[in-house]
Amino acid sequence: MRIGLAGVGRIGAFHAETLRDLPDVDEVVVSDLDASAARAVAERLGVAHAASPSEMLAEGVDGFVIATATPGHGPLLRLGLEAGVPTFCEKPVAASLDETMDLAKLVSTSSTPVHVGFQRRFDRGYQRARQAVADRELGFVHGIRAQTHDQAPPHADYIPTSGGLFRDCSIHDFDIIRFVTGREVASVYATGANKGAAFFSEAGDVDTAAAVLTLDDGILVSLSATRYNGGGHDVRMEVLGSEGTIGVGYDDSLALVSAEPGATYPAGPQHWSFMERFLPAYRAELTAFAAVARGELASPCTVDDALQAFRVAEACELSRRENRPVTLDEIPSL
Repeated sequence: MRIGLAGVGRIGAFHAETLRDLPDVDEVVVSDLDASAARAVAERLGVAHAASPSEMLAEGVDGFVIATATPGHGPLLRLGLEAGVPTFCEKPVAASLDETMDLAKLVSTSSTPVHVGFQRRFDRGYQRARQAVADRELGFVHGIRAQTHDQAPPHADYIPTSGGLFRDCSIHDFDIIRFVTGREVASVYATGANKGAAFFSEAGDVDTAAAVLTLDDGILVSLSATRYNGGGHDVRMEVLGSEGTIGVGYDDSLALVSAEPGATYPAGPQHWSFMERFLPAYRAELTAFAAVARGELASPCTVDDALQAFRVAEACELSRRENRPVTLDEIPSL
């Protein structure tokens, strides 16, 4: 297989290295708006490079991976669909709800598979929680606690184009809540605050947020997100049921210190980035995409899945701005 990749920033270079090491991938070709960066990554990894995604697709690839900044996702996804090449796109597929809906409509008329990069679906802990819910191992589920706490904030230049904390960060929680429960979000009530750098509020964003989600079967979800979690990168979920509770992210890397005298858990070391926390999941995700590109697997995360998660993020942002509960019926859909 020959896989093309657009975007050689932090996640793009990581994906290129992962793809290079997959047994079924014979060649990886990278490109970037910064041609010198593409050449440098290609030389470091021992892969090929192309002048542009268009050139790469014209030369012929079996799969196309989009790992650019968010503004490039939509145009490149359209390019992949036009070429009829199975495409993997990092989340989100677009920066706005309208463009996401347009892309979902376009994909629905195409036979070309698109796999959206929500890597938590490939994390063994979340998969175990999903199975526990499906098997009713926990009895009836009445509550969920979900959190995404970054150890340190991104660069100030990233925030104005990020879409905000809910769309950029919590969207992973929105997707994985749907994945684990098989339910949809019915309503949200969200808030946020700034106690860190001024560039968050200057961009109309927040550095810390919380929300209560009500799912369509009455499950209550408490959710939190922050850009400042000095103890380490902390992503967790607890699923609470009438017969038991299961937790994801509760190994020795848990980014907290116990206040109980004599406690030695968690032993550490902590994770300091999302790439470290989800390294095995990213590898499993791209292995699955290779199977999608070969026609052996249907997309495990579709553009419609991405749209539903984006709609929840939109609802939370509207709730935060207007300080009121928001139902998902208020958010446009297909």
